[in-house]
Amino acid sequence: MLRHLYSALLYLLLPLLLLYFLWRSRKDPAYRQRLLERFSLGLKKCGLQPGGIVVHAVSVGETIAATPLIKQLQQQYPGLPLTVTGTTPTGSATISSRFGNTVQHCYLPLDYPGSVRRFLDALQPKLLVIVETELWPNLLAACRKRHIPVVVVNARLSARSAKGYRRFSALTRPLLNNISLLLTQDRASARRFRALGFGNTLQVTGNLKFELAIPAQTAQLVTEFAPLLTTRLVWVAASTHAGEDEQLLALYPRLKQCFPALLLLLVPRHPERFDKVAQLAQAQGCHVWRRSSGQLPGADTEIAVGDSMGELLAWYQLADLVFIGGSLIERGGHNPLEAICFGKAVQSGPHIFNFNEAYRQLQQQQAVVLVADSEQLFASCCQLLSDITLRQQLGQRAQQFFSRQQGATARTLDAINLLVAGTLMPSQPLANTSAYQTKQAGNASYWYDPAFFTEIAAEQFQSAWWQQQQAVIGSSSGRNTAYFVQHGGHKLVLRHYYRGGLVGKLLHDQFWLQPVAQSRAMQEYQLLSWMRAQGLAVPRPVAARYQRSGLIYRADLLIELIPDSKDLAAILQQRAMTAEEWQAVGQAIAQMHRLGVYHSDLNCRNIMLDSAGKVWLIDFDKCERREPGPWTEQNLARLLRSFNKERGKLAVFHWQDTDWAALLAGYQLAGYQQSLSAVAERN
Repeated sequence: MLRHLYSALLYLLLPLLLLYFLWRSRKDPAYRQRLLERFSLGLKKCGLQPGGIVVHAVSVGETIAATPLIKQLQQQYPGLPLTVTGTTPTGSATISSRFGNTVQHCYLPLDYPGSVRRFLDALQPKLLVIVETELWPNLLAACRKRHIPVVVVNARLSARSAKGYRRFSALTRPLLNNISLLLTQDRASARRFRALGFGNTLQVTGNLKFELAIPAQTAQLVTEFAPLLTTRLVWVAASTHAGEDEQLLALYPRLKQCFPALLLLLVPRHPERFDKVAQLAQAQGCHVWRRSSGQLPGADTEIAVGDSMGELLAWYQLADLVFIGGSLIERGGHNPLEAICFGKAVQSGPHIFNFNEAYRQLQQQQAVVLVADSEQLFASCCQLLSDITLRQQLGQRAQQFFSRQQGATARTLDAINLLVAGTLMPSQPLANTSAYQTKQAGNASYWYDPAFFTEIAAEQFQSAWWQQQQAVIGSSSGRNTAYFVQHGGHKLVLRHYYRGGLVGKLLHDQFWLQPVAQSRAMQEYQLLSWMRAQGLAVPRPVAARYQRSGLIYRADLLIELIPDSKDLAAILQQRAMTAEEWQAVGQAIAQMHRLGVYHSDLNCRNIMLDSAGKVWLIDFDKCERREPGPWTEQNLARLLRSFNKERGKLAVFHWQDTDWAALLAGYQLAGYQQSLSAVAERN
């Protein structure tokens, strides 16, 4: 009922919305162009290919942040059309400049029921990815009705915004729960979304804005302008607003007296203010250069106006000092991360609630300067412009912080894959994994590698069938038997999933119903595939089965047998291992931990050595990828306990405390080598 009232209100506001677009078009004609597209009129005539992925990036900032993710999705699902939508002309221009014809593009329609219906009819998406928190009730409700999963990535929710959502909880609670997967920038946002009643899958994946993709034209622009600025001190004031430009321009003559080589480069946030800012600068009696002039700045240029789109990254690289706008007025600030990526000293005013978490972390690292007003900004400029060492130290701390935060794109992509794998896009491979195919037969779902099976059926997961084929070549002697079978030129391991503990005595092999992709077998299949793609020595997954029965399911997995290998417990009953072998074990575990893989049962029977001395890690049931934390030490402690346990119960077990020291040496050496590689890459 509330959503119907919301829709009725939208219709009542339609004349005002049209007037708004016409008003904005006075200074930016793009606001009246493609107006019908905002109501999804004529979309079917645009030649948009249906049936793919839609990524919605509201404007410029969201498009820049999502660029690495969009490119990964293009590589991930090359057979699916990818459509990137926006809501502003500047965002549309950024999409076109960054992706050209490699993606489809249109405006996301206004949230009228008819507009949303026409949009979804035209594109028929398999998945909708929304960047940050552009959440529209009718769009989300329509996606749910059509069983289109919605993923919100890089979500951020400030305390102020959460308070606003709470005022309309009757509308926002069902809106939020139409989201299939919510991926937040930070834990504070995650807590606020949970407090608002979000009950579906939620993960903290980090901030995509730490994954900056630098366009090729940026380097060209820097190369062109750098020689002209070698003798200048360049102060870039980025994303500035009305009421702020005036303060900055008033500071310039005072700073110019102290720093005669100072060049102020103003980059207004909105294109419609380009002319106004240029007029304000000229009113100061200064020599003003505009990027739109088509000429290069002269030696006498005092104030430059960056009245262009998509070139801010170049201005950041050319800067000696950067001020982030929207912060001297109550606008809430703008993204500082693009500047610190280049190791620049960054200043901001006090109004930073839009990026409060990023600024908080930068303050903790002493990597940003916050000022209360224009007078403090003047004092900060005097200090930083006169001390190159201080600027460099500030920029280096900021850049180091930026580097430590990276990885959000990979985590986001992995989370999306877990949602879609095996259900929405069965013909597509998982991220960075070998290709697999799927099959549905009755209540059973199958995933299988076509390199091993041209067809898959229930019998391939039954030991009796393999015995009838005289293909069983052995079995394990653990609590739950696994069978080794010969299939063509391959040796495979067939494992049925069982419950452990007291519950296992009652339910044995029955698990509460879950989506196929989140079942035990498919989770392990995906994790093994991903780890192999990252270079970890783990078994190759071959096939998996998910068999539903009422409210429970059973699961099976086929993996490739590691040839000529023994687990460490078996080896240590026969001989002592060399220090080099122990170091290799430590390095293998360190590699797993660096990739964020938590092994829930890391023990000496789940680590193998083959005849060539290569270390393999096995048995990844109930394992997962995690954020860095104390679990790595807990993993190692669990492994140490397993060695001591085996030594205590076996008459012969060649295990000494010095062996553990050698293992840890290999573990730490792997971390040191990674640090060296990271330094080499940065240099």
